[in-house]
Formats: sequence, structure tokens, C-alpha cells
Amino acid sequence: MADPKVLAIVLAGGEGKRLLPLTNDRAKPAVPFGGTYRLIDFALSNFANSGMLRIVVLTQYKSHSLDRHISQTWRFSDLLDNYVAPVPAQMRRGPQWFQGSADAIYQNLNLINDDRPDVVAVFGADHIYRMDVSQMLAHHVSSDAGVTVAAIPVSQTEAREFGVIESDADGTIRDFHEKSENPPTMPGDDSRCLASMGNYLFDTQTLIDVVTPNTDAPLIDMGGDVIPALTRQGLAQVYDFSTNDVPGQDERERGYWRDVGTLDSYFEANMDLIAPVPVFNLYNDSWPVYTHRKALPPAKVSRGVGGEPSFVDGSLLCQGSIVSGSHVERSIISPSVFIDHDAHVTDSILMEGVHVGAGARLKRCIIDKNVVVPDYARIGLDAEEDAKHFTRSPNGITVVEKGRSFAA
Repeated sequence: MADPKVLAIVLAGGEGKRLLPLTNDRAKPAVPFGGTYRLIDFALSNFANSGMLRIVVLTQYKSHSLDRHISQTWRFSDLLDNYVAPVPAQMRRGPQWFQGSADAIYQNLNLINDDRPDVVAVFGADHIYRMDVSQMLAHHVSSDAGVTVAAIPVSQTEAREFGVIESDADGTIRDFHEKSENPPTMPGDDSRCLASMGNYLFDTQTLIDVVTPNTDAPLIDMGGDVIPALTRQGLAQVYDFSTNDVPGQDERERGYWRDVGTLDSYFEANMDLIAPVPVFNLYNDSWPVYTHRKALPPAKVSRGVGGEPSFVDGSLLCQGSIVSGSHVERSIISPSVFIDHDAHVTDSILMEGVHVGAGARLKRCIIDKNVVVPDYARIGLDAEEDAKHFTRSPNGITVVEKGRSFAA
């Protein structure tokens, strides 16, 4: 197949319960990441950099900020018939929400029928990675598969949260285990499993046929139902993500992929960005991550009102942020954040519009948007006290919800 026509469908309708309270007021793909980005920007940037410019984003829960972000940021040329279009749950099959990822595709088959692509890419919206999807497409076309599943090795403990693939030497998937308590390990490696990344390329007719209900029970989820069904038919192939060669990427970053479905994994993926030599490099001009940029002034580091010096190390400072006579170390400071004199922010993520009062101490925190941290507050230093007022992750990250008010 020469230059197959591709329609990309990004699944962005999940609730993201494990990321609460960050998803109290927004869809999971709209959660900020790395200071200036949203989670969905990584999947959309991969498609844009891969030259796949016909994209629909299926939304459902708390989608306003996600829809607004897409409409403000992701605009392609109508002249060339390219687009990124958010599609809310249309209930075209009856008055019900999406029951799962496969049902979401079924309820939106009109998008596929209208576009008439040769291949449909069905990708998740909330993972951190770089990927040249055109290389996966070439593999899919050459293998003549009904579906190709991108996969990456993970530890056996992590694999319990993913679909795990068993494949033959030629890449044919012979078994697929969705979120098994005892997933099979890779041949010759008893510590790791081959996990599905939740990224799929489908032959169009294969996808239409498998998600369309017949006399059997309808297929609800991609990982739990569709991929096992196509595996039983011998139509599923695996694509080894570690072979993907992204321009500007060094060997340390090859195969980098993070599922940020929990508060701890979200925090750790953010911290990956600020290592001295980061394993995920935001400064790759050959494969940029696109997002919305507000018209804000440059970041500013200055002495405080009383002449206190600032100290900043190992951190990201986004546009419009001000560090005024304060101490910032190993942290991500989002746009329009103000950190007042003698405040200490360590190993933390401050989202847009946060104001940290004078003399405050923050350690291993995630502070959501527009929170005003009072002068001399202590957050992240006393686990027992924090647990009375805030969300605490299993690994001890303290999370302050968006717009939180503090009692005087």
C-alpha cells in the first residue's frame, strides 16, 4: 500500500480517577505537565511531527478545558484538508455514554465512514513519549496485519496494570493478557513483560467489523476485548517501540514511555524532565512538543523586597514566573507563579497562577492552579499533618487541589 491515508483517533474520554484531585475539575488528558504542556500535547505532537494531520479527539468527562486547549492550540490548514477536531460524546447509538474505548469507536464510526481512511490509528491521550508513528505504519503495512499493537518491556510488577503480549518470532501476537495478576514474562527475561502501550494501527475494515456488535456480546474495551478477539483470529501483530528512531533523540531517550495514570507516576515523569541530563529531553528542536503559549513576559529571578538573594537550581521556570528572594530546587515552576521572599520550594510542581507566601516551605508537593499558599505555611514536611488536610500519594507526595483556600 503506497502512502496509505491515515485517520488518527485519540481517546481522551477517561475520568482519570487515580489522578484525583488533579482531575476534580478537568479531564485527565488536560492535566498540565512539565509546566507549560497538557498531557494530550505529547500524543498530538507525535502525530503532527509524523505528518499525520487528520486527527479527531474523542472526549467525554469534564472536557471544557480540554476542548478549549485544543481549539486554541491545535489548528492545521483547512486548505489542505488537515484538522484536529474535538468530538464530544454524540450518543449517536442511543442515550448512553461511552461504555469503553471500543464502544467509543463504535459510537463514532461516522467519522471513519466520512473520512474513508486506509488505516485508523487509535492512540491514548495521556502518556509521555516521543514516537515517529510513520515507522510503526510502515511496519503495519508490510506485515499485512489487521491490527498492530505498539509494545515496550516493563517490570513484571508494573505489567499488572497493562495488557501483556506473548508473540512469535515473526511478531504475530499469540496471546494477550489484560491486567493479569500474574502476567507472563518475556522469553529469556524473567523480570520483564512485553506491555501494550495502548497505541494501535488498524486496517479500517478490520476495525469497523470488530467494534460493530453482532449476535455475541459487544466488545467494550480495546485492551480487554478487541485485541484479544483479533489475536484469536490471527490478525494481530506487535510493534517493538524500542526500535523507533526519533530525529534528535539520543540513545538514553530511546524507548522512553511513561504512563502517568497515578499521582506517583505523574510526579516521577515530571521529575524526569529536570535531571542534569534528562532522560526525556524537552529541548529537541527536531521533534518539538507543541502547546499553547500565552503572551507572558520572561521568567524573572530577583532579590526580595528586603534584598534577600534568590537561589534556583535544577528547575524549570516557565514564562511569567517570578522568583523573588526565594529558594527553588529541583522543581517545576509553571507560568505566572510567584514565589515570595524566604520561601523554599524543593522537589515540587507548582501549576499556573500559584502564589507562595513569604517564608513558606514546600517539599515533594504538587500544588494545582491558582492556590495561594499562606506566608510561613509548611506543606510536605509533616506527613501526619498533611494527611489531615490534603491528598497524600502512596509514595508521600502531597497534593493541594486547584483553587484551594486556606483558613486564616
